[in-house]
Amino acid sequence: MTTMRALPPLLLPAVALGLALLGAGVARAEPPGCGAPPEMLEAAPLPGAFAALARGELRVMVVGSASTEAGGTSGPNATWPERLRSVLGARVSPASVQVRVFGGRGTTAADHARIIAEQAPRLRPHLIVWQLGTVEAARGLPADDMSDTVQETIARLRATRGERTDVILMDPQFSRFFRANADVETYRDRLRLAAAAGGAQLFSRWTIMKHWAETERLDLERAARGQRVAVADELHDCLARALTEFILAGTLHHR
Repeated sequence: MTTMRALPPLLLPAVALGLALLGAGVARAEPPGCGAPPEMLEAAPLPGAFAALARGELRVMVVGSASTEAGGTSGPNATWPERLRSVLGARVSPASVQVRVFGGRGTTAADHARIIAEQAPRLRPHLIVWQLGTVEAARGLPADDMSDTVQETIARLRATRGERTDVILMDPQFSRFFRANADVETYRDRLRLAAAAGGAQLFSRWTIMKHWAETERLDLERAARGQRVAVADELHDCLARALTEFILAGTLHHR
């Protein structure tokens, strides 16, 4: 993967101006984030990501379960982490965006915590996007254990990386079947509390997907069998676009 050298100091104001224009929504073909609820795209400051973009290179570490691998898409290149690499990279050019993905189907917060402990010192990410809660809710694992693991992991990151690494938690994807068969709200609530207690941010994939389903924008569960892969591809692309808006909102707090 090509690494872009840091931008000269004289170009930093241009980068900041470019981010400001992008955040203002210049010449988009559709609403930001595929029409995700605007309040779901608001983010508090992301100092690590902002400083990295100003230097010309943003390293993103994605950790999660099944949706980070394929999630019913046509292939790995259609997943939301890969689409994030492309969409966010285009929005912040000439800065570069690197995305490394870890985890996999069936992995839990405890698995992810071990991965972060092993890989973060080597990768030195400026942003960690941590997708979790689905496996815990499906298996009925203790929600408080999940929350404690998240807070402990973030505390260790803060001790070693300070504000050089931002953390965004991503909750489960919306599913009527999942909602009917698991206590999803308990896990979503614990993630909100863990984010607040640990100084991380929560990107509510559940709320955004629920909005898309209710407005008939994107509804994977009700897609015709022959259209499910295409809908999954579009869903992952839109999640990447919504997450891009969220990240840019966090960096624009510093302009």
